[in-house]
Amino acid sequence: MSRTTPPRPVDITAVVPQLAPLARPATRLHPRPGTPSPHESSIGGPLLWPADEPWPQCEGPHEWDQLNEALAPDDVRLQRRIRAARATRPDDSTWTAPYTIEEWMRYQRIEGGPWPEGPVALLPVAQLYARDIPSLRPPGQSEADLLQVLWCPFDHPAHPEPALFWRSSADVTETLTAPPEPPVIQFPGYLPEPCLLAPEQITEYPNPMELSSELQRRLEDWRTWQAAGAAVAPSYEPTPRTFYRNELSVAPGWKVGGWTRWGLTDPVPRLCPACGTEMDPLLTIASAEWNAVTLSWAPYEDQARPTPPLPAPQPSNPTMLDLARGYDLQLHLCPASPDHPYTCLVQ
Repeated sequence: MSRTTPPRPVDITAVVPQLAPLARPATRLHPRPGTPSPHESSIGGPLLWPADEPWPQCEGPHEWDQLNEALAPDDVRLQRRIRAARATRPDDSTWTAPYTIEEWMRYQRIEGGPWPEGPVALLPVAQLYARDIPSLRPPGQSEADLLQVLWCPFDHPAHPEPALFWRSSADVTETLTAPPEPPVIQFPGYLPEPCLLAPEQITEYPNPMELSSELQRRLEDWRTWQAAGAAVAPSYEPTPRTFYRNELSVAPGWKVGGWTRWGLTDPVPRLCPACGTEMDPLLTIASAEWNAVTLSWAPYEDQARPTPPLPAPQPSNPTMLDLARGYDLQLHLCPASPDHPYTCLVQ
């Protein structure tokens, strides 16, 4: 499995050479449905977790959401399988029922569970081996070669609360084979589908709002793009800076490193709460790999495949996550010390 991002429509450093020093490497993870093992990098897959190490829990509080019916993880998986099977059936006059009788009976048996009152087992979100992602580096002088991200599948207060674990894979001699799961999760979109990864190195540039006023004016000037002979769609003429933002700066989807994604809010400094050092983007947990305005980032391999009908898993959202109504959760780390806390950003 491999994924290839199409070349950007314009070499931005040829148009605005001042951006060249701001280039940063990023690794697009390209998660796609699969059956990962604990010895592979994955999203939502089994972790290489030591058998003698307690599985992490969230102590809460987990405030009751009376507008939402919490479901057990296995019930969410069952719902997804039934819906995917329904979506693959031929749409013709011989098939009129939305479900088979067996599917409907199984669907009707799914009921929301009681809201948890005590500690909740965390859910695996991502497992990343440094051998697969060369840009993945633990903070400080750690010899760890494996990053594991889990989260509590309840809002704290507006998104799941992640927990990060760095470890050396060579130190894990016996793996926990049946980790616990939370009794229920707040939203189905907080349970990632197991995915294998196809990491790809790309180059990113800052969101336009992070650039100097002078560079922003150049990007906003339609004559800048005309003089460079750039093939910019006419629809971008009223707001040329949007072309840079959508097509040339920060890649959509799951990624390691690169630049911070902004849009829900204006940029704010990401400073370590312990020492004040500027924090580095570590991991972007995405609700989608691309959308209507970032379609040019869709890999060649996915553009060549037909899109399955809803509600089957879509190429643009193979993990089936939905965070803050379609936004992304970005984790930042302090480069000064592995003991300093990470921060979360929803954009």
